[in-house]
Amino acid sequence: MGQTNPLTRWPVLVVEDEPILRLDALSMVEQAGFEPVEAMSSADAIKLLEERLDIRMVYMDLDMPRSRKGIEIAAAIRKRWPPIEIILTAAYFTRESVDLPERAEFYSKPVDRDEIVGAMRRLMDGVAYSPTSG
Repeated sequence: MGQTNPLTRWPVLVVEDEPILRLDALSMVEQAGFEPVEAMSSADAIKLLEERLDIRMVYMDLDMPRSRKGIEIAAAIRKRWPPIEIILTAAYFTRESVDLPERAEFYSKPVDRDEIVGAMRRLMDGVAYSPTSG
């Protein structure tokens, strides 16, 4: 007889335009015990956030030249979806050079996977899972 396990892994939206870096980030999110959700651009990210009311964390690259500035998207996410936790990364920015949205965390690339996974778990600790919350 088969068992059914309810979905209890938090979906984490990964926004990265570079395919290899996106695959690496998706793998990191999955290995951390979260459900990776993929977005290749800021437009994809906004569409997914509008459709998926269960997403409570965004892991996003600020260096996306083919779309709106990453920091603008992060600010828009904070304003429109206040409960969502935001982790930002960049190779060409520093924490001091960007005006981070409230409660957003920043990590320089190349990222330390253990540090990012620890941040994800810390940010989601104690948040009750609800697949329809929004």
